Amino acid sequence: MTSLDPAADLPSRPAGPFAGRLDRYADPTRPTVGQAWSDLWRRALLPAVGLLALVTGLGFLIVGPLGGLPAETAVNEWLVERRVPVLDSLTAAWSLVGSTEIIIGGCLLVFGIAWWATREWWFAIIPGVAVAIQAAVFMLSALLVGRERPDVEMLDDAPPTSSFPSGHTGAATAFWLSTALLAQRIHATWLRVLVTVVCVAVPLLVAFSRLYRGMHHVSDVVVGALNGLVCVWLAWHYLRREPQAETAP
Repeated sequence: MTSLDPAADLPSRPAGPFAGRLDRYADPTRPTVGQAWSDLWRRALLPAVGLLALVTGLGFLIVGPLGGLPAETAVNEWLVERRVPVLDSLTAAWSLVGSTEIIIGGCLLVFGIAWWATREWWFAIIPGVAVAIQAAVFMLSALLVGRERPDVEMLDDAPPTSSFPSGHTGAATAFWLSTALLAQRIHATWLRVLVTVVCVAVPLLVAFSRLYRGMHHVSDVVVGALNGLVCVWLAWHYLRREPQAETAP
């Protein structure tokens, strides 16, 4: 006989440390598009206004009272002096991983895989939500702050946006770390660990590559990573879910 418990036929709970968030074990109900959209506005998009104010305020502080943090130039010059062909090639590839085209393609790919594996669209869209919020904060703050790029030889063509904050670092952080959270639903331990390690390592490589290639100051990369991290948190908690199994009488 078919069980009336919506979680009764689920496989055993995965062992990942974040497996309990937004999974069917905590709340087996299926939110509607309207519910998800309402929660997205109130729990992610509106708080992102505060994040925009924080990032922009840090930018104005750097280019204003702090005089552009001239000491950061020494880091860029130190990296320029240590450029070698191998690192030139590796950082070109790492930087590409944080590019707009790769991030958008990655979001679509992860959405397809996660939706196919879980049939939970509200779960599969998390990386896309994180990246979209990050992109909005990045573009608006870069437009308002307008910081110049480091005065060193750049290995890439400078995009039209300003140096602060680093869009590559922010996008890579938002996408790869949110994907790492989704990966905690993978049941195979070895695969879950492998995917998690790769997803955590990639933003670090992207951040280093942007410094090495002379495209950003240190503070650009740090604030870009902060932007991405906060957007991951907002996206991961955008949907209100109730732990029914724990509250039911």
